[in-house]
Amino acid sequence: MTDKREWPLWEIFIRGQHGASHRHVGSLHAPDAEMAIKHARDVYTRRREGISIWAVPANSIAASNPSKKGPLYDPAEDKVYRHPTFFNIPKEVGPM
Repeated sequence: MTDKREWPLWEIFIRGQHGASHRHVGSLHAPDAEMAIKHARDVYTRRREGISIWAVPANSIAASNPSKKGPLYDPAEDKVYRHPTFFNIPKEVGPM
């Protein structure tokens, strides 16, 4: 049971200096998005390694159910165009 006075949980994603995408670095509690970003800056970018911070309310994240991973990730055998069997791979590329 959560305390009604507890700040919401935020998931923090940071894009590094040389990274092309944001990556999840942790979670923290904050009263709002602006404060979540400020806290994230203080906690997760102490060495100036980040150039962008995303703060996402944890209750806004939809996730798949790990126990139902089979139907979600099983390849669609009836969609042969998803398999790279129609392409000739040049010898220079080597095995893939």
